Amino acid sequence: MNDTVCVRISGRANFSSSGDFKKLVLRMMKEGRKRFIVELSECLTMDSTFLGMLAGLGMSHGDPSMPPGERPIELLNPTERVTDSIDNLGVLDCFHVVSGEMSDDVQCDQKMEHEESSKRETARECLAAHELLMEINPENEAKFKDVVKYFAEEANRPDEEK
Repeated sequence: MNDTVCVRISGRANFSSSGDFKKLVLRMMKEGRKRFIVELSECLTMDSTFLGMLAGLGMSHGDPSMPPGERPIELLNPTERVTDSIDNLGVLDCFHVVSGEMSDDVQCDQKMEHEESSKRETARECLAAHELLMEINPENEAKFKDVVKYFAEEANRPDEEK
């Protein structure tokens, strides 16, 4: 079995797709996959929730001191806008970023299945992603302190108030 998984992200990579992506990667890891290529040539934008989730996966399944080529998550052909977002939040070092053609032995055929999430679950995912972005780069605290406060309140709100 090939230990590499490739997922193509088209359009917007945002909070509503971050949970589906994370579930796919975690399922593939349970199946023994170790390397993940995220093909981004058609990704228009990547929001901070998706980026924080992606950085979290990269950090939790790889040693930050690993050389970039050995990191478990490779970003293939990110657009300039996506690269700028990643760089501006100070998490570019969490990934192996590559431009060019994909290896012939890798097929970008994994599909994310959308599962509805509760507002509380979405708030928890958003909270975790933004807390991680602040942990990785303390300069992000000023950008996300209000966002974190909001998601913390939403994550702890009783269901009937939602």
